[in-house]
Amino acid sequence: MDKSIYKDVYVFVEQRENKIQSVAIELLGKARELADELGEKVVAVLLGYNIQSKAKELIAYGADKVLCVEDDALEYYMTEPYTQAITQIVKSRNPDIFLFGATTIGRDLGPRLSARIGTGLTADCTGLAISEEKELLMTRPAFGGNLMATIICKEHRPQMSTVRPGVMRTKPKDETRQGEIEMVKVDFDKSKFKVRILENVKEEKSLIDITQADILVSGGRGVGCVEGFEALSDLAKVLGAEVSASRAMVDAGLIPQERQVGQTGKTVRPDVYFALGISGAVQHLAGMEESEYIIAVNKDKGASIFNVADLGIVGDLNQIVPALTRRLKKIRTNQQ
Repeated sequence: MDKSIYKDVYVFVEQRENKIQSVAIELLGKARELADELGEKVVAVLLGYNIQSKAKELIAYGADKVLCVEDDALEYYMTEPYTQAITQIVKSRNPDIFLFGATTIGRDLGPRLSARIGTGLTADCTGLAISEEKELLMTRPAFGGNLMATIICKEHRPQMSTVRPGVMRTKPKDETRQGEIEMVKVDFDKSKFKVRILENVKEEKSLIDITQADILVSGGRGVGCVEGFEALSDLAKVLGAEVSASRAMVDAGLIPQERQVGQTGKTVRPDVYFALGISGAVQHLAGMEESEYIIAVNKDKGASIFNVADLGIVGDLNQIVPALTRRLKKIRTNQQ
């Protein structure tokens, strides 16, 4: 393989109903770092219908070039049309690196694409870097999160990975950046379109996505029951926070999976993270240790969570949480 013909860092820009998803903005920031180290460009790949107006925003977040593919077949995500479009782009442009968000869409699209073009894919990466040999170092948890594996794709191109939302920090928007927007025509083989969307049904949700929350009140095995999470909800209401949980509480059916923090859940970076009754298993730490300020409450003074906590309280959370809630309510009442 002549690796010299492969250039630039490509980012798949995930959009839903013409709204750019935050993971795409995070990836553009990381792609900018990688491309600068390689002396290459950042190319954003934007697929959709009536989506061209969003291209300039991607340049402001770090893209040098935006490849925009517009077709009514791309209005909603479906595996085959999206795979055909990106496969044609890869084969005609020869990207060196291609990054996807590890979302439901990215986890579907990335493997399908890697199989069609005959390259590797490292899934659920938590770290990306460039080696001295200019190879992409893709780091991800392995063996249940007990160690981190760094993977290199030496023999094939592009080097591809999916990256978990919330892992990479969003870079500041620069409205002064200049870049190129190119409309790309794709020749679809519609005989292979075996799936049609007949109807979109949306679930009504009043809760904020935990990856977007400024404050999270998170409960673990020590919370233990429905009543315990009701106490956490009371605290969250006073703080203007969202409630989340460790995997143990999701497996117990006390909290929905979309509220799970950790390696098999979501990665979060709130301003304040309350770890209540959470021991601090490495799988959970992988999803929250980048929080700005961590407050831990656990009756076990040897709990691992205290190793990452900015403030640790050894005690019974069933007493501490209601007392804290009452105190905060009193302070708020006095301020009004």
